[in-house]
Amino acid sequence: MINVTKSFLPPFETYTKYLEGIWSRAHLTNNGPLLLELEEKLKDYFGSEYFIFLNNGTSALQLAIKGLGLTGEIITTPFSYVATTSSIVWENCQPAFADIDPNTLNIDPTKIEALVNPKTTAILATHVYGIPCDVEAIDKIAKKHKLKVIYDAAHAFGVVYKDKMLVNYGDASTLSFHATKLFHTTEGGGLVTNDEAVAHKFSYMRNFGHKGQEDFWGVGINAKNSEFHAAMGLSVFPYIDELIKKRRELTELYDDLLLSGNSGIVRPSIPKGTEYNYAYYPIVLESEKLLLSVRDSLLAEFIQPRRYFYPSLSSLNYVNKYEVPVCEDISKRALCLPLYYELEPDQVKRICQIIRQVLRFKS
Repeated sequence: MINVTKSFLPPFETYTKYLEGIWSRAHLTNNGPLLLELEEKLKDYFGSEYFIFLNNGTSALQLAIKGLGLTGEIITTPFSYVATTSSIVWENCQPAFADIDPNTLNIDPTKIEALVNPKTTAILATHVYGIPCDVEAIDKIAKKHKLKVIYDAAHAFGVVYKDKMLVNYGDASTLSFHATKLFHTTEGGGLVTNDEAVAHKFSYMRNFGHKGQEDFWGVGINAKNSEFHAAMGLSVFPYIDELIKKRRELTELYDDLLLSGNSGIVRPSIPKGTEYNYAYYPIVLESEKLLLSVRDSLLAEFIQPRRYFYPSLSSLNYVNKYEVPVCEDISKRALCLPLYYELEPDQVKRICQIIRQVLRFKS
């Protein structure tokens, strides 16, 4: 089976060397030395003032909402993983869905302002597939209406936009380091902010609100991560440039084989000024019927693509309904093809051959 993604594993000896240190110290969690080292490395990599390592990306979203004191309605995208919306609802806020841009597949800034009302406290936008949102337009709207901005940057590790790491835009950015991500810590996530007071709040909120052993800064949860997860992150981190390079090469091969001629396949647009991370390889087909034909043909050959993202989050049974016709259309036609470090060029060629056969039969 060729899956849509596969976790990158660093050399076993690299990871076990970190494990030897964990065993000798018997310091397994609660801000151990490996966790602090990883936080410092990632802070420097992002060029951020503050980075906080967490147990997963969903906790990062929840802490961002809670830590920024958000209430009422949060304007967000219907085209994202379900955690983006469920975190809003979990924190007793209401998602207000703005439709998406048909080119980038990110939230459409021209659809945001009509949703702003006295209950609105923030915009939570996703850099879909690591493609930068229109951060300038979103910032302008946020400042005009005095709204906070959170970016779900789960896909955006290493992406640079206009000479600045993408995670440095907004009041906070959330990250996922799940095993399937470009950079992973097996399970994990994080928060980036350049605001000292906000960083302090995030920091104590991830550890029950503790202020030492016998006092508390305020309410908190257990969103800490362990030395074992930090060890995986430290083991994977030196390979980031190599991982991105290989994904870029495979992406270019896909493009050469799938986009030539009048194939009917469309790829999302990446804004100028972006240094991309090639986190995913999404395509948008002409119809849902064609997508299902492509998917089923690949599955028959033990190749597992993914409808990422489907369905539109506006269709969830625990949210209010909004008219988002572009998202509802795109979500039925978007498909992510396999892309990961160990994927071989011959496998990409095989995938493309199957897809092109389906397209030829359609015509």
